[in-house]
Amino acid sequence: MNLPDFFATDVGKTIITFLISMVPIFECRAAIPTGVACGLPTALVFFVSALGNFLPVPFIILFIRKVFDWLRRKSVHLEKFVTRLENRAAGKAEKIRNYSAIGLILFVGIPLPGTGAWTGSLIAAMLGIKMRHAIPAIIAGILLACVLVTFLSLGAKAAIQLF
Repeated sequence: MNLPDFFATDVGKTIITFLISMVPIFECRAAIPTGVACGLPTALVFFVSALGNFLPVPFIILFIRKVFDWLRRKSVHLEKFVTRLENRAAGKAEKIRNYSAIGLILFVGIPLPGTGAWTGSLIAAMLGIKMRHAIPAIIAGILLACVLVTFLSLGAKAAIQLF
């Protein structure tokens, strides 16, 4: 079996859905519509997307500051890139700081550009939110985002099938 044939199978489609959910910016916003469009069972798509979206979170919270410090030492261009990322996150951090865990849940859970588990994890790390507080809020936000995107995807699929 060659690679294109593998990705035409349900296992291959599930792996693609999982991998997409791990990518910053895409996360479950792209993974769920992809899995639904591939014809995978909705419950499987939801579970795989939520799991893949969560997997990088602890690593981001634990290591992002060290990674940023390392990138800053590598080159001026990387330092500018890291500074830009931190500034974008800092601008969004004020909302989370004001509303605490609910702010983090809503920030991660409302699927808009610039929000999501990756950015929420970065903000939690920058604000020094302890893992035991950040992780449950981010999980709740991921589940909220997955529910919203699943309903939107199923509605879009139903609308497309009408035509």
